[in-house]
Amino acid sequence: MQKPDPRNADIVVHVNGKLVARDAARISVFDSAVQGGDAVWEGLRVYKGRIAALGEHLERLQNSAKTLAFARVPDSDEIREAIFATLQANGMTDDAHIRLTLTRGEKITSGMNPKLNQSGCSLIVLAEWKPPVYSDDGIRVVTSTIRRNTPQCLDSKIHHNNLLNNILAAIDANVAGVDSAVMLDVHGFISETNDTNIFLVQKGELVTPFADACLPGLTRRMIMKIARAEKIPAAEKNLSLTELYTADEAFTTGTMGELTPILEADGRIVANGKIGTLTRRLQTLHREFAYETGEPLPFVSSPD
Repeated sequence: MQKPDPRNADIVVHVNGKLVARDAARISVFDSAVQGGDAVWEGLRVYKGRIAALGEHLERLQNSAKTLAFARVPDSDEIREAIFATLQANGMTDDAHIRLTLTRGEKITSGMNPKLNQSGCSLIVLAEWKPPVYSDDGIRVVTSTIRRNTPQCLDSKIHHNNLLNNILAAIDANVAGVDSAVMLDVHGFISETNDTNIFLVQKGELVTPFADACLPGLTRRMIMKIARAEKIPAAEKNLSLTELYTADEAFTTGTMGELTPILEADGRIVANGKIGTLTRRLQTLHREFAYETGEPLPFVSSPD
C-alpha cells in the first residue's frame, strides 16, 4: 500500500492560472468535472530534470479535448508554462508525478449539456512527490467482473476522467486483497488492468493486446519502440487468460507504475513467481529511454 509523502503536505497546485496552496486548491461546484466527470487528463513523470514523453502527453490531452468538443483549449505552450511553473515552485526535478487535468470548464447552471459551458476550460496541474505505485519486484492480480469499455460505446483513445468502470475493477482487486485487476473486453480477451497496460512474453516474443478496448498507453508505446530498437520480436494480438496464466513472463506498463512484473493471476503462479530476464532488461531500458528522450525542465541546468 502506497503511503503519502510528508513533503506533499506543503505543495502548491496550479489552478486556472494561479499557484495556490494545497489546502486552498479548488474548482467550482459548477465545473464539468464535478457535474459529470467531463474532463480529460494525463499522468506525467519527472526523471532527473526531464519530463518523459511530454509532447506526446500534451498531444493526447488536446486530441481528447478536441474529440469531446471542448472550447478554448489552451495550447501546448500555455500548458507547458503551467507545468514548469508548478514544478519550479515545488522544487521538483526528480521522483515526481504530475496529474494534469483539463475540464470542459464552469457551467452557467448545473446540467449535462455542453451548451451550459460558456467560459472555456479549467486547467489543473497537480504535482506530487510520488514514486511508482507498484514495486519493481512484482504484483498479484485477479480478473475483474467489470468489462473494459468497448469502442462501440466509448472510444478508449479518449483519455477521459469518467473512470467508474476502472474504479469498479479496482474494488474487485481490493476485495480480493491483491494489487490490481485484469479487465477483459466484451469478447473475453485481455484488455488491460484497471490502471495499466499488459505485456506477455511467449517463447521470446513480446505480445500485448490490441489497443481496441484498452488505452494505447504512452509507456506501452515506449516499450514497443524499445523492442524494435533492440530487435526483440513484438506484436499486438488477442490474448486470453490462459495465455496470461501460462506466460513465460508477464508485466504491466504505465506512467504511474512503470514496468511491473505480474507474479500471480487468479491464484495461479505466473512465470514461476519470479521476475523474468526480459522484464528486468526492459525495466532498465525503459528508464534510460524515458530519461534520454524526456523534455528538459527549463529551470534546471543541464548536466552537460
